[in-house]
Amino acid sequence: MLDVGGVGFQVLVPSSILARTSIGDNLFLNTVLIVREDGFTLFGFSDIEQLELFDHLRSVSGVGPKTALGVLSNLSSVEIANAVAGEDSVAFQRVPGVGAKTAKLIVVTLGGKLKALESDRSADSNDLLVAMQSLGWPERIAEPAVREVLRNRADKSLSDLVRETLRILGTKS
Repeated sequence: MLDVGGVGFQVLVPSSILARTSIGDNLFLNTVLIVREDGFTLFGFSDIEQLELFDHLRSVSGVGPKTALGVLSNLSSVEIANAVAGEDSVAFQRVPGVGAKTAKLIVVTLGGKLKALESDRSADSNDLLVAMQSLGWPERIAEPAVREVLRNRADKSLSDLVRETLRILGTKS
């Protein structure tokens, strides 16, 4: 329940927001109101990127707002972009309520629509690879570890990504 000037609103949010929020916390949400014949539903997101991703997911045939919210609750923005770019429909099938057919539709429909997220991912890849090279790792050795870390990441900071990459490289030496 969200209290705005003494008026309470029920806002459906991804589980990542719930995990880091306690009762009484001040919270800024980017919201969208979905109006249907059976009622009004308010959805809230931590940033504009997440809201736009929600809208992209809802544009897929067979994906309604609650399914789109489920995807955002189970996969980070980067994981969604990676799955779409890599044509990995299995990632979406792990979301409750998303079957094989819908997962394939998500990948096909969103292919090419998530360029901003994909370019962010390639920028992160370049930054991380440069960091590994500056620490003395040859590109041919560091690049597979960088790809692995970015495939499994959940919107981590560059320093966290560097630590995780170093851990992987340390186990391979």
